[in-house]
Amino acid sequence: DGGGGGAMESAAKGGFVLANLAEVVERVLGFLPTKALLRAACVCRLWRECARRTLRARQHVAWVSALEPGPAESHALVRALARELEKVHVLPQTVLYIADAETFSGHEECHEQKKARKRNSKETALALEKLLPKRCQVLGLVTPGIVVTPMGSSSNQPQEIEEGEAGFALLFPKIDGVKIHTFHFSKDVKNRVFDESKFAEAGLKNNPDLRVVLLFGYNSWKSGATRFLHQIVNPLNEKSIILAGGQVESFTSLTSENNHAQPGDACGVVGLAFSGPQIQSATVLLDQDVADERTAEAAMQRLKAANIPEHNTIGFMFACVGRGYRHYKTKRNMEADAFRKFFPNIPLFGFFGHGEIGCDRIVTGNFVLRECNDIKDDLLHGYTTVMTLIHLGSTK
Repeated sequence: DGGGGGAMESAAKGGFVLANLAEVVERVLGFLPTKALLRAACVCRLWRECARRTLRARQHVAWVSALEPGPAESHALVRALARELEKVHVLPQTVLYIADAETFSGHEECHEQKKARKRNSKETALALEKLLPKRCQVLGLVTPGIVVTPMGSSSNQPQEIEEGEAGFALLFPKIDGVKIHTFHFSKDVKNRVFDESKFAEAGLKNNPDLRVVLLFGYNSWKSGATRFLHQIVNPLNEKSIILAGGQVESFTSLTSENNHAQPGDACGVVGLAFSGPQIQSATVLLDQDVADERTAEAAMQRLKAANIPEHNTIGFMFACVGRGYRHYKTKRNMEADAFRKFFPNIPLFGFFGHGEIGCDRIVTGNFVLRECNDIKDDLLHGYTTVMTLIHLGSTK
């Protein structure tokens, strides 16, 4: 059959092209999500090299959002991550996930059931960690409320979810010129003074490329927790570094190659440090006087004036549980809406917590918002919101 022979010949030519021409193979593999790409890399040496180059070029931050509650047996974020990781086009190297405390931890009021609540929380955290690459460093937090941008587009309207099941996972790939690492400082009940040599071990001192530190205090209700947080924040309060974050309910995951600490009953601080000369960042503080649309938008104008590039930039919102719709006289989503008005293409993530860390500050290379002086900025607040932009540099 002449037609059959022609088809076989065409197939043979196609096979030759896919087996020998790197440019064609790379173009085809470029359409595959990461999990499928890693499977394709097992075919032959050429495909492996093409897959490696393709992955290396994927340096945009991806995220998975969970906004819809579902069956009680697993948290919405676990289900969303299991489903969406099949589709993502990055290989996560660092993951920050934040979920609502009530449904993530299996909320019970009864004192006798505290053990059950902790076991439930740990099981949910392990289920999330198992979905991620083994060498991935993971920081997981649970908070009273969530701020999340739905999946699909950076310009989707961010949502302030003050009650109910919700969460997100930010997936950071390996980015040229950027180093992201987790850290953990736990309060030592025997020593009232914090050993500041631990800052250098965590890459937070003697690091000229350090640009941004996201800090999260946990178990803030414990005796000495506020004092300990001051001991961490005050030495890091430098004009050349953006500090931002807040007090969370607890942390549920902290895994990395260097840090295998697990949450306990102590209080402490966990966080993410961003280092790299190309990183630019800015924060603004919305204090108690910011209580309507006009004053909220004025704060966003200050953040806009920092001129942080929108491309490859993430927004963070760390708000007090006392703000939200109660603070704005039943008007919901006020601060997220104000952010979207001034930053139409930057995704926004964050939480409602028990205290905020941050101030008005810009860090772009050697430029800072104010001249350096001896007066330290006040970084610890209550009943406020901290808005932060982190630009991770231009991508290819």
